[in-house]
Amino acid sequence: MSTSFHFYEPRQGHGLPHDPFNAIVGPRPIGWISSRDKAGILNLAPYSFFNAFNYVPPIVGFASIGWKDSVRNIEETGEFCWNLATRPLAGQMNQTCAAVPPETDEFALSGLTPAPSRTVGVPRVLESPVSMECRLSQLIQLQGADGGKVPTWLVLGEVVGVHIDRALLKDGVYDTAAAQPILRGGGPADYFTIGPEQLFRMFRPQL
Repeated sequence: MSTSFHFYEPRQGHGLPHDPFNAIVGPRPIGWISSRDKAGILNLAPYSFFNAFNYVPPIVGFASIGWKDSVRNIEETGEFCWNLATRPLAGQMNQTCAAVPPETDEFALSGLTPAPSRTVGVPRVLESPVSMECRLSQLIQLQGADGGKVPTWLVLGEVVGVHIDRALLKDGVYDTAAAQPILRGGGPADYFTIGPEQLFRMFRPQL
């Protein structure tokens, strides 16, 4: 193991060509979030700070740096969908992160199809093999250790409906690699995929 370490205090800068934080905490699942405002205008946007946080009830969440359309829409309606971003959909997912006016429908912009949900009024991405219908459970503005507010909002939602392409269920078990999920890495443009060659298994020790 190396005995040479680069140390920095984030408040004072990292001293590197690119901030390593996102690369270290990664790769991260992508929060490809569909939402709808009160007027019915659809929004679809990817968020690199996303994950699952609870089993029962299932809760997922994403963080938005800045008060963006997705956060506003979800605050207004209390609903959203998470859609799995996959390798075949990577280009279209990337299109949905374009900085466009709020009245722009990213479904139309990227050539994706809004599909009706079963339990919420927000459509899911038809082309995505997995989607989760969610209801807002908490909307939290983050703060630093000093208590100062940060212009970032954490959106947490209870999963109330799940759509899975049956082709991804092998003997009833979800096949993560077969879905070809893409994950966000570091740098300005780095993504990763998961394949069966990365699979290894470890069971919890029985003490």
